[in-house]
Amino acid sequence: MPRDVNQLAAQIVKLATGEAEPEAEEPAKNPAAVALGKLGGTARRTKLPKAKRSEIARKAVNARWQKHRKSKS
Repeated sequence: MPRDVNQLAAQIVKLATGEAEPEAEEPAKNPAAVALGKLGGTARRTKLPKAKRSEIARKAVNARWQKHRKSKS
């Protein structure tokens, strides 16, 4: 759906005259999948021991710093 008023008006005219086909709506998301996605990191974090969480965080920090150093050179 165009945000510009003129483009929207042109699209409405094309739809009304049959020059354009209506856009298909996106299918609704599966509510169960959405709920699982929201749990994501929280559910995993509660299952991991503190040492493993620290290791994962350390790897993430090192990866970010490596990327930062490469962009500076």
